[in-house]
Amino acid sequence: MDAVRVALLREVLAGTEWPAATRRFAGALRSSVVPHGGGLLLVGTAAYEPWHLAAHLVDESAWSGLPELAPTLVRHRVEPGGPAHLAVGLGRIAAAGRGETLLLVAPERPGAGLLERVHDARRAGATVLSLSDGDPEVCGLAHETLAVTGADDVDLDTVQHLVSAAAGENSAPAPRGRRGFRDRLFRLADQLTAPPPARW
Repeated sequence: MDAVRVALLREVLAGTEWPAATRRFAGALRSSVVPHGGGLLLVGTAAYEPWHLAAHLVDESAWSGLPELAPTLVRHRVEPGGPAHLAVGLGRIAAAGRGETLLLVAPERPGAGLLERVHDARRAGATVLSLSDGDPEVCGLAHETLAVTGADDVDLDTVQHLVSAAAGENSAPAPRGRRGFRDRLFRLADQLTAPPPARW
């Protein structure tokens, strides 16, 4: 979606929460990936692959001069012999750790296996962001979330366009605020349930 269409979309949505909410979420995305020089992993559910968002983020990274925004698309099904950029499977989430960002796009509840992998990546230090239908478990796993429900006046595709456009805008990344109570509680639970360090 080009800049003119994004501007028209924002004009149509003026007076709603969406322009500010998508800019806030995009700011969290930028502030997570830019300082670390990239490391953005993008994954959907088994039924929904966010290739369209991946393409928009690649475009925005080129136009904005921020290569850190270009994601690695993580796929549930990898075809043998396919191109390298389409050959990254779910095992990549297991390798995610500190300095990396995992963006989960879930228009419906993900399977338990994916949620477990995302939880493990978070415990390993990855920052987790989610665009979802508001599923409590998905929102609970994410450091930053943006929920689009059936009751909202926009759909998830529209929100993805606004987020990708805002991520590439030439504005300073939104500062991360103080962590909320739920996030601090989640981090404490992660620390208490983490296995002991290996002794050599």
